[in-house]
Amino acid sequence: MPTRLRHYWQQLHESLWFVPGLMVLASFGLAYELVEFDAHTSWQGAKRFPLLFASGADGARGMLSAIAGSMLTVAALAFSSTLSTISQVSSQYSPRVLRNFMRDRVNQVVIGYFVGVFAYCLIVLGTIRGTEEVKFVPSTAVLVGLLLALGGVAALIFFIHHIAESLQTGTILQHIYRDTGKAIANLFPDQFGEPINDPEKAEAARQYTNDQAGWHPVITNQSGYLQLINTKGLLNWATRNGVVVRIEKEMGTFLGKGTVLFSVRSGIERPDPEQADWPDDLIDYVSIGRHRNIEQDVPFGVQQLVDIALKALSAGINDTTTAIMAVDYLGAVSEQIAQRNIPTGFRSDGEHLRVLVRSADFDDYIRLAFDLTRINAKGDHAVFRRLLRTLALVNEAACSEDRRPILRQQAELIVNYADQTLDTDYEKQQVRDLYRELMKTWL
Repeated sequence: MPTRLRHYWQQLHESLWFVPGLMVLASFGLAYELVEFDAHTSWQGAKRFPLLFASGADGARGMLSAIAGSMLTVAALAFSSTLSTISQVSSQYSPRVLRNFMRDRVNQVVIGYFVGVFAYCLIVLGTIRGTEEVKFVPSTAVLVGLLLALGGVAALIFFIHHIAESLQTGTILQHIYRDTGKAIANLFPDQFGEPINDPEKAEAARQYTNDQAGWHPVITNQSGYLQLINTKGLLNWATRNGVVVRIEKEMGTFLGKGTVLFSVRSGIERPDPEQADWPDDLIDYVSIGRHRNIEQDVPFGVQQLVDIALKALSAGINDTTTAIMAVDYLGAVSEQIAQRNIPTGFRSDGEHLRVLVRSADFDDYIRLAFDLTRINAKGDHAVFRRLLRTLALVNEAACSEDRRPILRQQAELIVNYADQTLDTDYEKQQVRDLYRELMKTWL
């Protein structure tokens, strides 16, 4: 999918109006088809059940009017509940998790259901005729309207349950962890061409890209966050033009208008820069938006978990249990990263260096996850102890020995900061004892 279309589709996917709009259109089609069916058949539909509702034009109008009014009221309630939930989540957890509620498919479908039933009833109401000259009651359409209203009762109960469930801390953290895990499974830039792992080739590529001569800057034409890179399209463009593209900014970086996002230089096999074609539409291979996107930006998922921990540790909330839960999920994400080899930033088309990508390494991920959490845990020995246990679990999952000193450094920082900020010797001793116990199996 082209980058621009993919960007628009993402915006539609995260909106509260797109799915309800589709369901309203579907309700138009359903009402039209059922009315046409009643107009061209002799099936009596609703008249077969006279005890359930009054027959005739007046009875059908009254029932559909009641259904339409109640569905619109419930739809307004659903919108109000969703907005109230969004406001509560923003103040209690983090504004960064709002988009998780905006793109919640259950919320979108339930709201669309209520609005769709309302539109359906209006369409069917307009086709009922009760005059002496013309009498027409679409019995099947009226019966379906009643069934949709009964379904609305079940939808309302499920919606209330879903809202209550979605406000729980564990649910919010689980959703963030799940989305971050998907991004880690396709850790950027792992799918960006082929890596250059050979030490000699990697050193030659490093020397080549460190040479600042001959690079042609490509600037952005809008402001926003770097959300997405069309890796396949960009690699094909670089191969087609025989150039090397250096991505100057990491995923999730805020870009101002006129910021240099790419630098382009002729490839090693084509030393003459005049032979390369640098079109102005190179910027079309990236998506720049109002907010960060987790798809290629694993640090954004980590940042959301950190934000929840910091909010819980703030003086206004002071919720140690929520902070500990956030630390647990930070540990789970860090374990996944520790088990993976971080993709190299030197990407090739299988033969030549084509793209140099700036991306986070293991040290960056660990610092992002634990630095601010440690600092904001000032004076809370329960969080200090949980941070130490979490680092021990990440240490066990580390796939290479060079990552263990990074984790040990974080553990030492936690112990030192605990000594500085805890009030009693008893609390300090608890942290030190746990640290010594974990160090016995650290290496």
